[in-house]
Amino acid sequence: MRPRHLYIHIPFCARRCSYCDFSIAVRSTTPTDEYVTALRKEMDGAREHLKDATLDTVYLGGGTPSRLGGLGIADVLATVRDHVRISDAPEITIEVNPDDVNDMAVAHWVAAGVNRVSLGSQSFDDAALKWMHRTHDSSQIGQAVTTLRRGGIGNISLDLIFALPAHLGRSWESDLVRALDLEPVHLSLYGLTVEAQTPIARWADRGANVQGSEENYEEEFLSAHAMMVGAGYNHYEVSNFARPGMTSRHNSAYWTGASYLGVGPSAHSFDGATRRWNVPAYSEWVRRLSAGESVIGGEESLTEDNRVAEEVYLGLRTLGGLEISHEESARIQSWQGAGWAVIDEVLLTPRVRLTATGWLRLDSLAADLVAQRGRPRSESVRKVSASLGPNPSHCYI
Repeated sequence: MRPRHLYIHIPFCARRCSYCDFSIAVRSTTPTDEYVTALRKEMDGAREHLKDATLDTVYLGGGTPSRLGGLGIADVLATVRDHVRISDAPEITIEVNPDDVNDMAVAHWVAAGVNRVSLGSQSFDDAALKWMHRTHDSSQIGQAVTTLRRGGIGNISLDLIFALPAHLGRSWESDLVRALDLEPVHLSLYGLTVEAQTPIARWADRGANVQGSEENYEEEFLSAHAMMVGAGYNHYEVSNFARPGMTSRHNSAYWTGASYLGVGPSAHSFDGATRRWNVPAYSEWVRRLSAGESVIGGEESLTEDNRVAEEVYLGLRTLGGLEISHEESARIQSWQGAGWAVIDEVLLTPRVRLTATGWLRLDSLAADLVAQRGRPRSESVRKVSASLGPNPSHCYI
């Protein structure tokens, strides 16, 4: 399968956020030329794979891609166009931090073809932002939105994090209200998780309270669902809300099993049969490319069990739901009775769609249905969300 979607991992950050376990490279000065040179070498090696391909979406994630500035992003997208055709009506997204947004940078991004921005807001509470080790304050979020719109980018998504520890005193409702006041067309809401080797994991090891309770997690997820849907947004995927017609085309490709190519350190690729991932460390990625070596860090060929697990998990995590048999419909009526799912049997082929409360039980419900399909409750069911996309921040609640 020729890829129709390209993910580019740009790992640079000014500092590591307290919750972050992504592949990043903290640099006081961003080595833009070195990165673009290495990226061009990796894409040179992918020419045969890209032959006759046309990209519908390009996603620049990180890390903090906006650390490359306006001209650096222009160089990255010029490198892409030198290697593969981009469709006439693409979605080209860049992840940015509010403090990197200025009129000159936006002008360069727009001239290079960027038409969608994912703005890493995370919270409108300055104390919470400081605890997260973010480099911006709350006032810069609104300023960034204004600057982006003034420069011609109206397709703006805001990221927010919920289930923060109670001692911070952050009001989740206030964050949601302030986000809605900015009228973004898309929001991504992620629950805080404690990952190994992160600052908050070390704080937790020393006895600090770094997460909200499970009850708080559920309450904030459900309150966000109610508020966003009430404001006219579609809750189209477990962590994502959009105005009608404004879903993320790129991330939706992951959730439908499409073929995609990932370049840059830690980036994942999928050709329909095999999933590959690059070495995570930026320095090793650069070294291998300079030496003419492969940057592939590992690969996995999907077995039939893997495919069944992924089909179930991906279907259940989206508003579109999953096709089921009439026999399965009868066996999962208990989900509907508990308020976790809606089963639509009017169609020729029944479908099951999880409710917001069902999404809170996504992993266990997916495992149950995989087991009903005669597959073991394999580790692939539990890990599938972590292996689906190049940027893990877009793949879990």
